Amino acid sequence: MKNILQYKGYTGNVQFDQDDMLFYGRVIGMRKAIIAYEGKTVDDLVKDFQAGVDDYLDMCVEEGREPEKPFKGTFNIRLDPDLHERLVKGALSEGVTLNAYIKDVLAHAVSDHHA
Repeated sequence: MKNILQYKGYTGNVQFDQDDMLFYGRVIGMRKAIIAYEGKTVDDLVKDFQAGVDDYLDMCVEEGREPEKPFKGTFNIRLDPDLHERLVKGALSEGVTLNAYIKDVLAHAVSDHHA
């Protein structure tokens, strides 16, 4: 994947600021914690990303709390009512729950896109 860093189960984005000639980003999928990083080179960016994740995990241990896990597997989505109705009908025709039907549709769409 382009513009993505991964380390210890955490995923970060990569952006570039041409004015400052600086790569930067933050860990995505987190609700409460913010892990940001930067670097003048790609190597510096990766090192700062990994150090940020390690620092966050160390801080959680020191404070005796569970680290926040990104991508908990739930999200809300707003749909056009017509699409919502078609999804419910599709689920009914397959004999599955709406949640199971949407998971299958999304998994299929992502696997086709990345094939």
